[in-house]
Amino acid sequence: MTFLFDIGNVLLAFDFLPALNSLKGKNPDPQAVEKIILEKDAFEAGDTPLDEYLILFRKLLDFHGSDDELFAAWNSIFTKIPETFELAESLRAKGHRLILFSNINPIHAPFCVKKYNLLEKFDHAVFSYEIGAIKPTDEFFMRAFEKFNIIPEKTIYIDDLPENIAAGKRHGLRSFCYDYGKHKDLVSWLNTQLQQ
Repeated sequence: MTFLFDIGNVLLAFDFLPALNSLKGKNPDPQAVEKIILEKDAFEAGDTPLDEYLILFRKLLDFHGSDDELFAAWNSIFTKIPETFELAESLRAKGHRLILFSNINPIHAPFCVKKYNLLEKFDHAVFSYEIGAIKPTDEFFMRAFEKFNIIPEKTIYIDDLPENIAAGKRHGLRSFCYDYGKHKDLVSWLNTQLQQ
């Protein structure tokens, strides 16, 4: 069986606001946070190059520190969700193929892979900025299916966003909308899926 794991709020909880607020200078745009988040999809889809996004980031926040300071703050948004890491490890130990399946950008992806040893735990990764498409677009799913020979009916997909889960179901994936406050619901659902 193949398992597709989203990263945000499935493997790693995240909160943008403290990081963005910590980077604000004396004269940030009043809607800096909203505008940065609004541009997030284009950045994660690979449409906005890293250098352009950093210019926008700095301008909106009135941030004058180094790139290292910016990256450190922007990468501080994540908190590991132990239950899903343990689940992934147990599934891999049983011989299942695990694939990261995430809308993510070129700042967060390398950080998460390194800090949390993701590619030691997962066999492959589908990162939106690398394939030039984001969930829930059809392009994201079709490119991923082709690249990793994913057979939908033999694949379980775990994500936290209903719109992504709806797309997964539309593409034939056995899909579960995850809430890390209700981890037992995922475990119960998986038990039924793995018995089929």
